[in-house]
Amino acid sequence: MPRGAAKSAAVAGVQGVHFGDHRLEQLTRRRCPGVDGAERDLHSAIVAHPVPRDWTDVFITGDGARVAAPEAQEQPDKRRGFFRRLRENLSKTRQALGAEIQATLFEGELDAATWERLEEALIIADVGAKTTAEVVARLEIEAQEGGLEGGEALSRRLTELLAGIARPQDGESARIDLTHEPTVIMVAGVNGTGKTTTIGKLAWHLQRELGKSVVLGAADTYRAAAVEQLTGWAKRAGCDIVTGPENSDPGSVAFEAVREGRERGADVIIVDTAGRLHTQDHLMAELTKVKRVIGKQLDGAPHETLLTVDATTGQNGLRQAKLFSEAVPVDGIVLTKLDGTAKGGIALAIAGELGIPVKLIGIGEALEDLRPFDADDFARALVAPE
Repeated sequence: MPRGAAKSAAVAGVQGVHFGDHRLEQLTRRRCPGVDGAERDLHSAIVAHPVPRDWTDVFITGDGARVAAPEAQEQPDKRRGFFRRLRENLSKTRQALGAEIQATLFEGELDAATWERLEEALIIADVGAKTTAEVVARLEIEAQEGGLEGGEALSRRLTELLAGIARPQDGESARIDLTHEPTVIMVAGVNGTGKTTTIGKLAWHLQRELGKSVVLGAADTYRAAAVEQLTGWAKRAGCDIVTGPENSDPGSVAFEAVREGRERGADVIIVDTAGRLHTQDHLMAELTKVKRVIGKQLDGAPHETLLTVDATTGQNGLRQAKLFSEAVPVDGIVLTKLDGTAKGGIALAIAGELGIPVKLIGIGEALEDLRPFDADDFARALVAPE
């Protein structure tokens, strides 16, 4: 369907149906931001594109092909086990949504009050007001057109719409590009978001799944524990690490990490950055400086900038992502601590409202609990009943 046609068709479908003024306004403004800031209609957001479903296809290699793991035949069982864990860890969010979904989509008439209750439930789960309005408006239109009948059909369509919001417009933007020699990944995030742990786990997966040599750069020099923690992860992952004296300039450590990584012939260099507070302008400026210094050592680097966001912070995580992306271009989000929150919908808010793809999620402390983000699995785990 041509761009904009979905919007026209949807609005035409509600002619003659009476909604409150605020609902009608939502129904006629159903566009969400694209990655480049341009707007796109909601229909285009739910067109399926290939996305990473496991470590076997999350990385882009030199020939542009997906990486196949040696134990590929074991993947279906692993995926089923991971989906079960994902459902368990999203149970708080699903329970919060479940009662309202049951009451709105499975019981009684579908009237204005029904849709408002569904909106409230999604907002409480931190899906975000804008994303919620877009999704519920589309669902309401399709129900009014007669294309959806019964609670199961409505619930299934709600799952599809939520997955569509979280899914990038193209599959490649959901992947991590390792075609550079070496590839430099910069990781940012507020203290307590699991940034250092994420770096350690990512290094472990890169070496275990791909056999890549990895060098870590401990540029979070303002917190001694961060250097110690990352050093421990380097030993656990079996990779080299570059550190500097306590309170040394983060930019200089980042510069040396890239330089030494190049000298050692590393495939991937991952640079940790200060656990800066997103409300402190000078620290955000420092992040910009670190990025610039890395680029001086290796033209075009960093090639990937990941931001860790703590899912338990809800809408504050959305604000963090917005402010960080204003300081440096953020290529992807690592959403951590999904195992302890009823605010799992924040993944949809970040992807839908900022257009930044969620690339990895953390659902526990184990190494295997850092996983590629699968929009379809996530939406099903978020909404589907027990």
